Amino acid sequence: MKDLLAVLKIAVPDKIFIKDPETSDLGKRIIENSIILINEIGFEGFTFKKLGKKIGSNESSIYRYFESKHKLLQYLSSWYWAWLEYQLVIETFSISNSQEKLEKAITVVTRIVKEDSNYSHINETILYKIIVNESSKSFLTKEVDLENKEGYFEVYKRLITRVSEMIEAVNNNYPFPLSLASTILEGGLHQHYLKDHFPSITNCKSEKTPTEFFIQLTNNSLK
Repeated sequence: MKDLLAVLKIAVPDKIFIKDPETSDLGKRIIENSIILINEIGFEGFTFKKLGKKIGSNESSIYRYFESKHKLLQYLSSWYWAWLEYQLVIETFSISNSQEKLEKAITVVTRIVKEDSNYSHINETILYKIIVNESSKSFLTKEVDLENKEGYFEVYKRLITRVSEMIEAVNNNYPFPLSLASTILEGGLHQHYLKDHFPSITNCKSEKTPTEFFIQLTNNSLK
């Protein structure tokens, strides 16, 4: 299964980009260096002009791939969710016990990410930091309903549905599987953010991880 992942292409909804960055060396450099630059200066300070300077290319060349930095952030977010979905499938497919499968799924979607050598132009560790700090900006906009209708968030929603189905497999009478699944996914990011920036308002520390919290919360909810 891991060998299969190595040859699979992470699929991002094609309406997000103008030209698929995976199809050229320049496109891959745009993705690789945008991750590094956003992590260094934040999404607010990030511009295509600064990215162009970093990669030694005209700003206009970046616009041939993405119409705005907002679309680029959506691409990075969708790529991350698709990559995480593959991790989820790989690490749970051989588990037959529903309870164990769900706990493994919670672990996968709430743990700190380590770099995956299968994608040399994308540093998943740095991308994960961007997802924790910036991903909500990809959908907290006035255009979210239209973008949702056009399929921009299909990977994100599919991942939540997968976790929801695992919740139902443990307790099919539980009335809020989707709500719980989305809470686990977004809550995991939020707890990691609080742990790093507002440690006084979370119990999640190095010895008490967000994963432990959400496993306990889920198990108690499904009793």
